[in-house]
Amino acid sequence: MPLADSYQPAPSLPSLGDAFFDVVDAARFPRHALRYRNDRAAQSVGLEQLGEGEWQQHFAELVPLPRNVARPLAMRYHGHQFRSYNPSLGDGRGFLLAQLLDRKGRLLDLGTKGSGTTPYSRGGDGRLTLKGAVRELLATEMLEALGVYTSKTLSVFETGESLVRYDEPSPTRSAVLVRLSHSHIRFGSFQRLAYLRQPDNLSILLDFTLDNYLPEVAQDAVEDRSAAFLDEVVSRSARLVATWHLAGFVHGVLNTDNMNVTGESFDYGPWRFLPHYDPLFTAAYFDHGGLYAFGRQAEAVHWNLVRLAEALLPISSQGALIPKLEAFEDRLGSALRQQFLARMGLQPRSDEDDAQLVAEAYGFLHKSELPYERLFFDWFGGDVSASRAAAGPCADLYTASSFQVFRRLLGSYEPVDPSRLEHSYFGGDAPCSMLIDEMEACWSPIAHEDSWDALDEKLLSIRAMREALALTPSAR
Repeated sequence: MPLADSYQPAPSLPSLGDAFFDVVDAARFPRHALRYRNDRAAQSVGLEQLGEGEWQQHFAELVPLPRNVARPLAMRYHGHQFRSYNPSLGDGRGFLLAQLLDRKGRLLDLGTKGSGTTPYSRGGDGRLTLKGAVRELLATEMLEALGVYTSKTLSVFETGESLVRYDEPSPTRSAVLVRLSHSHIRFGSFQRLAYLRQPDNLSILLDFTLDNYLPEVAQDAVEDRSAAFLDEVVSRSARLVATWHLAGFVHGVLNTDNMNVTGESFDYGPWRFLPHYDPLFTAAYFDHGGLYAFGRQAEAVHWNLVRLAEALLPISSQGALIPKLEAFEDRLGSALRQQFLARMGLQPRSDEDDAQLVAEAYGFLHKSELPYERLFFDWFGGDVSASRAAAGPCADLYTASSFQVFRRLLGSYEPVDPSRLEHSYFGGDAPCSMLIDEMEACWSPIAHEDSWDALDEKLLSIRAMREALALTPSAR
């Protein structure tokens, strides 16, 4: 087995016991055609030396990795879906395949999508469409490049089945995806145990999560581990919302079962990126009331945090938990300022100055309807990009009166690293973006001609942006 020395299996979740998961069997597929392999992510967990046969064996045939989780585990959880509680959830078309330590010592999970039915499939076929896999790949690559702490798409295999879906032209092609994720413990994992009135298991899950996924919190001697846990999840969730906001990303389905306690962005369904700044923009066609609109994502995440706090009440108290929830707004504001400056390649000044800069930027974006990504591209580094912005296609907008306050404020900021502008990415005439038409332009040649060239070219563009921006996604 050609595994690197850095491969460190760490199958800790089975120790929780069968009150938290179901042992399941992987589906068997008629075909295995490798469509995507993420060697950069593989290298982070010692899997980069796997040959083609071994890669297929583990990530298409779903044979367990050596010294790892012995059999696939479908996790149990509940959740609020569009604010209605659903006790019939759980991993319905995926499972935990393996757990590994990365080079930084973090415990990471390999989870599947489209790997077959489980006790929680609720009549579904347990499969993933190939288009769904391509969409998740594009979302994770784009978000990572824009500084969002996200799961990674490790592998995509086409699996040779015809699927019927009512939100896609059918029949459509099938796939199995493997993602590298910082836990699969959801807000809904705790909600389920509270709903079932299992305080002992709540404590077990809490201790497991702290010890394995949030060890920096577990190391602190605290009287109320539930409150310390919630405090950390509030901070991480606030940062997640801020990074989504600065990426112009709309998750689409911010149910409590789609929220990871590590603050990682995962579970990608009907996501979209903003064409221009619009707080009312929604991603899901079925979100008729705009509950999860772009401008309401912070509200949605805070609502979900309140539900998590309620789930912890059997092992904590309101007095300990409420102050943690009240910290969300301030932490969100701090994260927004920090991430805005990171996206602009600017050094911070003061909280007051930075907040004014952010407010003026979004005021201008709202009035001008400038393409969302354009401001960050044209003015990266601040004044050092002035001539570049003046030579670009949106130069006229930058002479408008609505831009002048922002422009004046921008002049007082120093770039973090002016040499980043030497990257070829900034020599182009447009930023890399991922609007719905661009995503469809990647998919259409695959669907009609089995041509993957457009997707490959888009991935190269995203990687160039990632290198140029040099953002470091972080949960804290």
